[in-house]
Amino acid sequence: MKYHKNMEELVTVHPDFIGFIFHEASPRNSTEVPTVKIPNTIQKTGVVVDKSFGFILEKIVAYQLNVIQLHGKESPEYCHKLKNLLAIKGLKIIKAFNIHAHFDFNVLKEYEPYCDYFLFDAFGKNAGGNGIPFKWQLLAHYHGTIPFLLSGGIDETMVNEIKKLDHPQFIGVDINSGFETKPGLKNMDKIKQFKAQL
Repeated sequence: MKYHKNMEELVTVHPDFIGFIFHEASPRNSTEVPTVKIPNTIQKTGVVVDKSFGFILEKIVAYQLNVIQLHGKESPEYCHKLKNLLAIKGLKIIKAFNIHAHFDFNVLKEYEPYCDYFLFDAFGKNAGGNGIPFKWQLLAHYHGTIPFLLSGGIDETMVNEIKKLDHPQFIGVDINSGFETKPGLKNMDKIKQFKAQL
């Protein structure tokens, strides 16, 4: 989320997470701390790409974050160190992975001790926000214990497909470009309809 009025509208829909992207190359990059009151029931999530721990800590303090979403090439060792750093504050970690036909789900085992959630996104040229889905049949290859969020090109036409997903670790969807009128500005009518149908 990027625009204050838009955030105020989204809060009324009561999502589980609200994301702030801290990636300079993204048109959704957040540079202004919101003044909107976000209830404690909504997890404020900072999305970063291969950033230093110092950068992450600054954003945690400024935005009062609850969750850090790692969307780059962060290693298991990086996640381990970050987990230890965030343990005092009780923050959670989401690690994103770009899924494709040759993705080896076995690599996730090294991340499991240090991540609270995984996010499975499509493979594209950008770190995120490619606006395309991947073949969800590939999820059958994931046999891990960490809950995951599904991302990548999700829009309001996919409700029935999402409802058909039957995986023990599937806990929700991450929506973005499919519900925007421009980068960072969400179409609230689409979001409300989507949530109601799910």
